[in-house]
Amino acid sequence: MPTTTAAGTTVEYTVAGSGPGLVLVAGTGLPAQGNFGHLVDAFTSHTVVLPDYAGSGQTTFPDDGPLALDLLAEQVAAAAREAVDGPVDLVGYSLGAMVAATVAANHPDLVRRLILVAGWPGPDDARHQLAIDLWLRLERADHDLFNRFLQLNCLSAPFLSGLGEAGVAGLLAGAPPITPGMRRHMELDLVADVRDLLPKISAPTLVVGLTRDQVVPVERARQVHEAIPDSAYAEIDTGHLVMFEQPGEFVEAVLGFLR
Repeated sequence: MPTTTAAGTTVEYTVAGSGPGLVLVAGTGLPAQGNFGHLVDAFTSHTVVLPDYAGSGQTTFPDDGPLALDLLAEQVAAAAREAVDGPVDLVGYSLGAMVAATVAANHPDLVRRLILVAGWPGPDDARHQLAIDLWLRLERADHDLFNRFLQLNCLSAPFLSGLGEAGVAGLLAGAPPITPGMRRHMELDLVADVRDLLPKISAPTLVVGLTRDQVVPVERARQVHEAIPDSAYAEIDTGHLVMFEQPGEFVEAVLGFLR
């Protein structure tokens, strides 16, 4: 896999296809391929860049301290500039939406269009603090219980029910392991804050809320939309893991805005 450097770290990324640059920024815990790899073929009209920020893939940490959005944004920006000549369309999901918003605010020359999916404005929400703190406590106490709660929390009731008992068992068995990087991502989820950056975003922006999302309730995505001048807004009827629950609608939302 190709690499580049940013802020004294090595950044790993993958590239597929050809055409205008499309950078897909993953959420908490998973490498970009884990979030978006099954959708790359749907974006064949673009050069698709999948960067891993610190805590995912083989991208490195600068030290043992807490992660910061500014560092992750610099890593994503470095991968985008290395992989594509010129501005890119940037899609961020969940924590990746926070990272993408930071890139767009700090590097307006780099971002042609911006799509933020299941993002939130900042840490000032008691439910958010309760939820992520519970994730961290469960993961430390019992990994299997945490995995079960994560599936229940991240996927909608109709989707899980539709899988049947065998399908849910397979989902639990196939869940990726929790890495030290994911723990650091969850710690960042508790403090990540883009409230001061959102009004500075100048790229044409689409904010996408997920109506059945129990991780980032749709009201939080609406707050992001309200904070970005002239942004567009759309909703998808799905739980938090929209790329797996409603992949077709996710792809159409992205391509429809880019068109």
